[in-house]
Amino acid sequence: MTADPLAPLLALADVAPALDRARERVDQALRHRALRRHGGQVAAEISLRSAVASAALEGYVHEREAVRAGTVTDPVAQGALRVAGALPGLADLWPKAPRQVLARLHVLAARGAVAEDALGRPAGGAPDEPAAARLDALSALVTGGTSVSPLVLAAVVHGELLALRPFAGPSGVVARAAARLTLLSTGFDPRGLVAVDVGHREREPEYVGAAGAFATGTPDGVRAWLRHYTAAIEVGADQLTAVGDEVLAAG
Repeated sequence: MTADPLAPLLALADVAPALDRARERVDQALRHRALRRHGGQVAAEISLRSAVASAALEGYVHEREAVRAGTVTDPVAQGALRVAGALPGLADLWPKAPRQVLARLHVLAARGAVAEDALGRPAGGAPDEPAAARLDALSALVTGGTSVSPLVLAAVVHGELLALRPFAGPSGVVARAAARLTLLSTGFDPRGLVAVDVGHREREPEYVGAAGAFATGTPDGVRAWLRHYTAAIEVGADQLTAVGDEVLAAG
C-alpha cells in the first residue's frame, strides 16, 4: 500500500489539536438557526464577503457595501464575485478534473484583468517542468491521493497554488477558490458557508508570512501555514455565526 503523502503533516507540533478545534467551531456554526429558513440569504452574504476579502488579498480593496451596490467595476473584484458564485456548481467536478476546474476558475477570475488569450492557460506559455510536476502531484492529491482531513488537503491546495502561481493575473483568487472547493467537495463545508477568505483577510500579515513559509517546504514552514489555515477557518466559522445572527435580527 502506498503511504499517504500528507499523513506526516498530522504529526507536526500542535497541528492535530488545531484541526480538532477548527472542526468543532465549524460544526457549531453550521448548526445556526438561521440556516433552517434563511440558508440562501446567509449563503449569498457569505459569498459576497468572501469575494470582497479575496479581491482585497490580491491588492484590490473595496468597501463591501460599494461592491454590494454594484458600483465597483474593478475587474479583479468582479472576477472574485464570479468565482464565488460559481463554486457550488464546480464542486462535483473538482475531485474528478482539477486541472480543468483550475482553468475555468482562472477564466472567471481574470476576465478583463489579463489578455483574452491568457485566460485559462498556464502563465509563461510552455509549462515549467518542476512547476508542472508539482501541479500534477497536487491534482493527484485532489483526485483521491490522500485520506487526511479535508482541512489539511485544502490548506495544501491553497499553499501550493499560491507558491506556484500557475496563471497570470489574480492567481491568488484562484488559489483561494480551489481551497474552498476542496472544503465543499469533501463535505467539510458542503454549502460553502465558512468564510475562510474573511479569516485570511483579517489575519493578512500572518497569511502572507505563513504562505511564504509554506513555500520553503520546511516542516516549520508547513506547520506555520497549517496553523494559520485552521485559525482562518475558525474566523470564517465565526463570520458565519455573525451573518446568521444578523439575518435573524433583521427578519
